[in-house]
Amino acid sequence: MECFKVYANEIEGRIDPNPYHPVRLNAIKKVKTSKYQLLPLREVAEFKKQLVTLKSSDLVYVGLENIESNTGVYIPSAEEKESFGTALKFEKGDVLFPKLRPYLNKVYLAEFDGVCSTEFHVLKAIKCNNMYLFCFLNSQLIVNQTYYLMTGNTLPRLQTEEVEILLIPIPPFEIQKKIVDLIKEAYAHKKSKQAEAKQLLDSIDDYVLDELGIKLPELKDKMVYVVNSEEVQNKRVDTFYYQPKFEEVEKAIKKGKYNIKPLNKVVDFIPGYAFKSSDYVNSGIIPLLRIQNITDWGINFDSNIFLPNEYLEKYKKFKLLDRDILISMTGAKEGAGSVGKVAINEKKRVGLVNQRVGILRVRLNEIKDYYLYSYLKTKIFRILLIRNSVISVQVNASEDDILKILIPIPPLEIQSRIAGEVKTRMQKAKQLQEEAKNILEEAKEKIERIILGEEVI
Repeated sequence: MECFKVYANEIEGRIDPNPYHPVRLNAIKKVKTSKYQLLPLREVAEFKKQLVTLKSSDLVYVGLENIESNTGVYIPSAEEKESFGTALKFEKGDVLFPKLRPYLNKVYLAEFDGVCSTEFHVLKAIKCNNMYLFCFLNSQLIVNQTYYLMTGNTLPRLQTEEVEILLIPIPPFEIQKKIVDLIKEAYAHKKSKQAEAKQLLDSIDDYVLDELGIKLPELKDKMVYVVNSEEVQNKRVDTFYYQPKFEEVEKAIKKGKYNIKPLNKVVDFIPGYAFKSSDYVNSGIIPLLRIQNITDWGINFDSNIFLPNEYLEKYKKFKLLDRDILISMTGAKEGAGSVGKVAINEKKRVGLVNQRVGILRVRLNEIKDYYLYSYLKTKIFRILLIRNSVISVQVNASEDDILKILIPIPPLEIQSRIAGEVKTRMQKAKQLQEEAKNILEEAKEKIERIILGEEVI
């Protein structure tokens, strides 16, 4: 329990203690030390309120889950939103500022025209540079204020009238430009580090296949090919399944150095459960692990959706165990939201697994979990998974689609060597990712000092 003193003459508007928390008051005090003109947000930006009720195929839908916390980076959806009740239209350059759970700091500078959740305010800067406005609203100075302005327990959000009066320092445009240049440089440097990390991750694929003696031919889509009736199998009659390139991949696996088995011979598969939104709680220790929790760097347990603690026993069948591998069963063919993304639980953390995410649990001593994980990250596995899946607007894989894919089984010492090298490369890539994150954080801290007049550009 926190205790702090508030005098009667300091009470203004709300009578609950949160708005008078020292962290919020200190943030406001710091903003007021700025040597630049201070204006309320309602005078700095237009609050755009163009409602849209029909999904347009050429407009991307942006929800809170599509914005990375603190960085404001847009994350494409694993599942395209085909319809919505009501949304707000935004244009490239607008700033999307969240009403819900502001402590997650999901502020976004729009890179394209689109529509977004009504849990955003859509702001068009009128008295400052739009990227400068994004920088300030994305700063810790704002988070430290809005955190203590939330109302509601299950879905804590900001009231519009309290967002409208947030004070925004307005430096001269030449200072704003220097701030924008600084943050652009930081994002570019961050992007470069991330590209280096991705290159390292991509090198893992060729290393694993080379160790397994699998040589992939150049894979091309053919417009015309012949399939004899006796080759038709698995009740699949669509032409996509029988493309020659898929047969070439399977032949390459069979010509490798080691014996092969289908996945169903070496792992157990546990599909996730369709938890309802009414089950969610605002905070807790039991995260709901969804497709977006599966990242290139592992499982992201810092979920913004939690389940009651007692659910861990009630739904123990769907509990993630140490060394389990998560796999996404829905998504695009390629990219951040692609089907077949995998991550291994190395942190002995707990969580419950949502629908369209599966758990792969090794059940035999002849295969090591990290070797399995390394193989599942290869392009060969992804190619065969896409072949087996149902493809419409997005790719949907079933338990059977996953478990019939072939995996080479080298001797355990070879598996250990492969796993060790893959882990080393992933650790180096993760270090580069951390460096990228620090570059941006340092830039944001410097910008805050410039805005407050504590540092001169």
